[in-house]
Amino acid sequence: MYYRGKFADGGDGREMAAKRQRIVDPGSSFYGTSPGSSFMYNPPPYGYVNQPPPFPVVRLRGLPFDCTETDVVEFFHGLDVVDVLFVHKGGKFTGEGFCVLGYPLQVDFALQRNRQNMGRRYVEVFRSKRQEYYKAIANEVSDARGGGVGSGGSPRRSAPRARSYDEGKDSAEHTGVLRLRGLPFSATKDDIMEFFKDFVLSDDSIHIVMNSEGRPSGEAYVEFSSAEDSKEAMGKDRMTLGSRYIELFPSSLSEMDEAVSRGR
Repeated sequence: MYYRGKFADGGDGREMAAKRQRIVDPGSSFYGTSPGSSFMYNPPPYGYVNQPPPFPVVRLRGLPFDCTETDVVEFFHGLDVVDVLFVHKGGKFTGEGFCVLGYPLQVDFALQRNRQNMGRRYVEVFRSKRQEYYKAIANEVSDARGGGVGSGGSPRRSAPRARSYDEGKDSAEHTGVLRLRGLPFSATKDDIMEFFKDFVLSDDSIHIVMNSEGRPSGEAYVEFSSAEDSKEAMGKDRMTLGSRYIELFPSSLSEMDEAVSRGR
């Protein structure tokens, strides 16, 4: 159940979804919840009677430099993670990020994770505001357009690419299959078809990869009608789906089958 009114800091919760391509259906959990999670609870229907609820976002500091969005989702296991944004400065990951949650009251549960470990590092969790989150989005998109850094994705994925990296992509053999990395967790097959709207794709030719818990991993595989089409489709490498920069890699049927089967 989502709050349909305005949040206290002036923003509508669903306004964020359009900006960051995180589509959450009212009345349903984005990822569902784990019966064993200590963070599970049922948000009261009248938690904010005399005032609108605050925008449900927290700021993270001290993130590992090789962390991914999935790591953040696991860090807040049991909460409804709607969006993860990593912060860069001058093309380098700062170790900071933002996490938008499904309900305002989940912020209190997220704060209980303050100074808990992610890998070998402890992560600090702070309250934040809608304005800080939107400003970070604007900075990431501006930095991406100016310096070629991916917006809002994994710190490792968003690093500037060396010439040899791109040459490796250019020289790779095409088999008609591409791997997509950096997809919004909410991306659907229709979104991917729209991304490749200049090519003829069917529903069966798109395979969204899930992790071991059945959640979107941010990766997908697409089968094109020919190797020539997949090579031409590489022209979409690092173009945006929503506000996210998508990376493309030549792949194969065997790699695709292995990745898809791991998520089953």
